[in-house]
Amino acid sequence: MRAIGIHDPGTPDALHVVDLPQPAVEEGEVRIRVHAAAVNPTDTLLRSGQRDLSRQPRPLVPGMDVAGILEEIGPGTETPLRVGDAVMAIVVPRGTHGAYAEQVVVPAESVAAAPRGAGHVEASTLPMNGLTARLALDTLGLPSGSVVAVTGAAGAMGGYAVQLAKADGLTVVADAAAKDQELVAGLGADVVLPRGEGFADRVRERFPDGVDGAVDGAMLHAAVAPAVRDDGTVITIRGYDEPGERGVRFQPIMVADYAREQQKLDTLRQQAEDGLVSLRVAASLPKEQAPEAHRRLEAGGVRGRLVLTF
Repeated sequence: MRAIGIHDPGTPDALHVVDLPQPAVEEGEVRIRVHAAAVNPTDTLLRSGQRDLSRQPRPLVPGMDVAGILEEIGPGTETPLRVGDAVMAIVVPRGTHGAYAEQVVVPAESVAAAPRGAGHVEASTLPMNGLTARLALDTLGLPSGSVVAVTGAAGAMGGYAVQLAKADGLTVVADAAAKDQELVAGLGADVVLPRGEGFADRVRERFPDGVDGAVDGAMLHAAVAPAVRDDGTVITIRGYDEPGERGVRFQPIMVADYAREQQKLDTLRQQAEDGLVSLRVAASLPKEQAPEAHRRLEAGGVRGRLVLTF
């Protein structure tokens, strides 16, 4: 099969089409013929060498989201899905195992039916980012009626955090650049404030006691903490867990912890079908243009997800 991988970390031009053996399907696993793979910031970190992958076999294949057709179910594997179903899945990349490939083999618990009415490109934008947002809100554990701040709300994960928080009955205060205010409001944010420096102060102007928690998709880290009430929690997505003041706690999350939460992934599917979450595609490109997709993502300003087609 063909995949997109790297032999040595570097610029986007390090990405190349590579030939790999067809992966075997074992008990508890399924094989997907990939038609679309979303491009995420985690992929650019892998490609650029910002994570220690020195012990992993080459070529390294990035990617955490796929959508396609279920081709094979491993022996003894229990799944409600059937061969031929349109599906979406989260992939935890390691070595040659990543989403940027014509075929992937993943645990059956990592797969759900694709939302009805969505094409492969649209469906591929949901698994990793949707599960990250779900994990963030589950970790906060705020009761209905609480107030949550979401930074990076115009992005894919931040946008899902806004929509899922609203579905959970939370009040959402979110950040946005001037050009994105309408977008973020359309996602359901109750209060939209200018992003960047001073965001926490602006939150306090609206909520003098501070919000009950925050999902820090923009990686403001310590700068967002003043927006949160005493003893509140800020969810971080790249491992930040420095001590906070006033009892504010920084809690990093890793979406791999939800990689086998099939019921949660299927709930996201249902929420997409019900219009509670939006499948946002910035553009689709053929797999050979993976370097261009990485360049666009790293340049910033992408709204929704870039998607590679296979």
